[in-house]
Amino acid sequence: MSKVSAGLLMHRVREGKLEFLLAHPGGPFWKDRDAGAWTIPKGEIQPGEEPLAAAQREFEEEVGFKPHGRFIELTPIRQRSGKLVHAWGFEGDCDPSRVHSNVFKMEWPPHSGRFEECPEVDRAGFFDLEEARKKINPAQMPLLEEMAAKRRAASG
Repeated sequence: MSKVSAGLLMHRVREGKLEFLLAHPGGPFWKDRDAGAWTIPKGEIQPGEEPLAAAQREFEEEVGFKPHGRFIELTPIRQRSGKLVHAWGFEGDCDPSRVHSNVFKMEWPPHSGRFEECPEVDRAGFFDLEEARKKINPAQMPLLEEMAAKRRAASG
C-alpha cells in the first residue's frame, strides 16, 4: 500500500504577484539539488488522524510556524514514488529566513554506520509562479496551478 501524506501550500500576494512558500528538504542527499527538489511542507498522515490536521501539524513541524486562516482543499496528487498527497492552500505570510524544522537521523554515507542529525527542511522561500514551477517537485506542480486558478476565480 502506498503512503499517504498531507501538506499545506501557503501563498501571499506581493507587489501584485502571487507567491508560494516552498520548502527545501534537508539532509546531504538534497544539499546540492535545487530545480525540482523543493516541496510544499507535508508529511505522513498518522493512523486515525484527519488529513487537514496532519497537514497543519506537518507545516508547523517542518517550518516552525503555526498555520491559520481559511484552508482551501486542493485536488490530491500522486508523486512518482506512488505517494498520494492531500493538500490545502491558505493565505499567509512569514519570514522564510526564520524557518525552524524538526530533525531526523539518517545513515550517511549509506552503509557507513555513521548517523547524522538533519533538519527535515533546511530552508524555505517565497517564489512567484514562474520561479516556483522551476523549483517544485514536478508532481506537485498541479497544486500551484490549481491554487493560482482558484485565486484568479475568487478575484473575479
